[in-house]
Amino acid sequence: MTTQTIAPRVRTLVLLFLAVTGALLTGAAPASAHAALTGSDPRQGAVVDKAPAQVSLTFSEPVAVGDDALRVLDPKGKRVDQGDPANPSGTTYSVRLHSGLPDGTYTVTYQVVSADSHPVAGAFTFSIGAPSETSVAASGQASDEGLVGWLYGAGRYVSYAGFVVLVGGAAFVLACWRRGSGVRAVQRLVVSGWLALTSATLALLLLRGSYTGSGKIGDVFDLSLLGQVLQTKTGAALVSRLLLLAAAALFIAVLFGAYDKREDEEKRDLTFGLSIGGTVVAAGLAASWAMSEHASTGLQPGIAMPVDVVHLLAVAAWLGGLTALLVALYRAPVETPVDSTAVRRFSRLAFGSVIALVVTGVYQSWRQLGSWSAFTDTRYGQLLLAKIGLVAVLVGIAYVSRTWTARLAETPVTAAGRDSREPAGAVSAGRSSAGKGSAGKGSAGKGSKSAGEATGGDSAVKTSGGDSARAAQLARQRAAMETARQKRLRDADPNRFGLRRSVLAEAGVAVVLLAVTTVLTQTEPGRTEQEAAAATSSSASSSAASGQGSGAVTLNMPFDTGGQDGKGIVTIDLDPARVGSNTAHVYVERPDGKPYDIPEVKIAFTLEAKDIGPLPVVPDHITTGHWSASGVQIPMAGDWKIEVTVRTSDIDQVTVSKNAKIG
Repeated sequence: MTTQTIAPRVRTLVLLFLAVTGALLTGAAPASAHAALTGSDPRQGAVVDKAPAQVSLTFSEPVAVGDDALRVLDPKGKRVDQGDPANPSGTTYSVRLHSGLPDGTYTVTYQVVSADSHPVAGAFTFSIGAPSETSVAASGQASDEGLVGWLYGAGRYVSYAGFVVLVGGAAFVLACWRRGSGVRAVQRLVVSGWLALTSATLALLLLRGSYTGSGKIGDVFDLSLLGQVLQTKTGAALVSRLLLLAAAALFIAVLFGAYDKREDEEKRDLTFGLSIGGTVVAAGLAASWAMSEHASTGLQPGIAMPVDVVHLLAVAAWLGGLTALLVALYRAPVETPVDSTAVRRFSRLAFGSVIALVVTGVYQSWRQLGSWSAFTDTRYGQLLLAKIGLVAVLVGIAYVSRTWTARLAETPVTAAGRDSREPAGAVSAGRSSAGKGSAGKGSAGKGSKSAGEATGGDSAVKTSGGDSARAAQLARQRAAMETARQKRLRDADPNRFGLRRSVLAEAGVAVVLLAVTTVLTQTEPGRTEQEAAAATSSSASSSAASGQGSGAVTLNMPFDTGGQDGKGIVTIDLDPARVGSNTAHVYVERPDGKPYDIPEVKIAFTLEAKDIGPLPVVPDHITTGHWSASGVQIPMAGDWKIEVTVRTSDIDQVTVSKNAKIG
């Protein structure tokens, strides 16, 4: 591969990685939030005998509830709730209903904001008297699923990337390569990180109100919504980040201004002050995430937030420093190359960052997962496994980079890496004239002559009135020749060229790693997901025992077989109670409410109006007092008679029945 083709391919590769990771973040499924719905009254799909006075929802943690956060719609889509949502206790929120509601299927929709700043939305139905047709689609689409959600996700990714480049690039200059403060490419990198983080933070502040509310793009510039956002924890965190970015701008001005102009001896005193100030600002920026997202809620927030700050700083020092090293290896002038000492210093900094990431990552994994099964059973755990794999790959490539660093010559490139055919005088003479290219012809004298000719040519242009087009063409030629010369000198050392390629590979994996990390911050932790599932399952079992099943149709039928221990109650839950495939759950309990195991339970479905049935179903025993059957086929809608045969001994059995409208 020629030197001239490397830089364009590098740019193409970086842009490709950014495009792919951007698509990963913004095209992914809507992010699950930390809070989850764990129960409701009436329950999802329940059929109640009379209209309830209110609807209550219980979440896994406290949530922010707005005026229209909870809505109840009748079969025609008209709202039947009244008043603002109330918080009677803990994590339960309720809304009152109009009195005298007619029979039919009602839809409950909710849209709240969890304590870690993510919107939570959903919907379910319950029925009064009997199920009916409804014009409401219970999709529960969240405000983060449209264009605003797409923009907000992109803003989060850009803000993380800007933070990593800003903090990591500055740390690389101060801790590893002080001469880099005068390199334009490195300066542009750090300033670009600041601009990206600042613009993304402003965008997130404007988008926040619509993101957690209506989801409409027209509400982005609604000042009333912005005022509400500023009163929230997330709004305060974004404003704090903007204030810290103002301090970061002053830090950058000193780093690339007064600091760069100092001599090496004078830089030592200023380095200490900049390091302390920069660390404080960087920690404050990291805390703006920790105080408003996953670390601020759930288990041990007092420990989790400082750990999260250390984790973010370690990520920035490693990945941001890696980006700065890549830019230095490809874009630093030949006169000020990044030397092996700087690379070794960064290698030590990266190693320390990896240690910090491992320690903080183990704690975060325990806190967010809680069990080994969550690694494979939850989306958060699966993403975390992918992140661990990427870190392992990155560490492996870093080991290769350390090998190249050990081989890297201590001699500067301008002396050791110069083309053996190029005289020493041609390098200095060629910097300011087109004649520098004549060094390749093998004559130092010609190089000096070319420099003189170029100078004379410029004078002739000036005296002839100044041909601006010709002057611009000559300038472009000189710039191209100088760029080609610097590339040739940079690639002359095979060890340095090998290091550049391995660092480029590291940077590519790092971009994908940052994308996975960003998705993780928007995903419901595995511990919360499993706890919510367990709470829902437990609530379903207890409500079934009390006669309020979780299916679309719930039937309670007392029985008495006449023998010893022959009395009890059998409960049938049929879900979703419509034409096609259904799931049936059977719960048998004693009169005192305790689960009761009996020798045999059978079910039969009959539609007498159409002479269909009885259709027999033999459920499987699941646990004490619980049987289940899946794939129960209901061929058509109608008023079905559901018969349950209960056998309590070899000779004692009885059949009880109830009618239910299905479909």
